[in-house]
Amino acid sequence: QVQLVESGGGLVQPGGSLRLSCEASGRSLSSFAMGWFRQAPGKEREFVAGISWNAMNTQYADSVKGRFTTSRDNAKNTVYLQMNSLKPEDTAIYYCAGTIGRAAWVGVNRDDYNRWGQGTQVTVSS
Repeated sequence: QVQLVESGGGLVQPGGSLRLSCEASGRSLSSFAMGWFRQAPGKEREFVAGISWNAMNTQYADSVKGRFTTSRDNAKNTVYLQMNSLKPEDTAIYYCAGTIGRAAWVGVNRDDYNRWGQGTQVTVSS
């Protein structure tokens, strides 16, 4: 059973950057496709970014393309979300999620994933 723990959230000014980490324990992430989702108050949880188990494929929501980058280090059992040019509308709880994945597959729907972290708060405000 894999457990996922996010870290790296916090308060940042508009235009700033943060890097979130998602560290796994319990088993290797090397066969897992991984996703990042976020949920703002009063809104549905939405897809942000995803990466295939072999890192050959990444997907991004239109709202974050060009600003966010996801990557992974399977040797460290960790997935990352680099967030640049942050905007107030990026404020949300950010979750990482995982599921056993084939080759270059990346899930973009919440139901694609069956392992979830507890989330980390990101607040973008001046």
